[in-house]
Amino acid sequence: MKKTIRFTLNNRSVEVEVDGNESLLWVIRTHLTLTGTKYGCGIGLCGTCVVIVDDRPVRSCLVNVENVENKRVLTIEGMADNGTLHPIQQAFVNHDALQCGFCTPGMIMNAYGLLLQNPVPTREEIIDGMENNLCRCGAHNRIIDAIQEAGKVMKGGR
Repeated sequence: MKKTIRFTLNNRSVEVEVDGNESLLWVIRTHLTLTGTKYGCGIGLCGTCVVIVDDRPVRSCLVNVENVENKRVLTIEGMADNGTLHPIQQAFVNHDALQCGFCTPGMIMNAYGLLLQNPVPTREEIIDGMENNLCRCGAHNRIIDAIQEAGKVMKGGR
């Protein structure tokens, strides 16, 4: 049975008519045609599908869309501001932490969620916070450096 779900996506009100048990990932990619959020494993282990829901990183493949009704959802497409990359995106560019790019949206979104909770994490806190986001290209050290830089920039330092 179809159900109308309303939520805010990238600072814009959206309304979708879907089966309530569809995953948030599926709705974002197919109904709302935002393909930056990637499908990886489909069971919440790889982190490629991370989005921010009410300032918390979540694995969108594990969240039913009805669970985000009346909530704020942020995807990688909502990070840049009028063509200017968000500091976390810019830091990934600066540190060449992109490699093949498949895991990058999930990495950036999970890192953003980490920085919302802890603006200047230690290297160890970053490693712990990012442990369940997989990168097969081996860019982990550059990703950690990028997150440290972004935290400083977001806090107002350089």
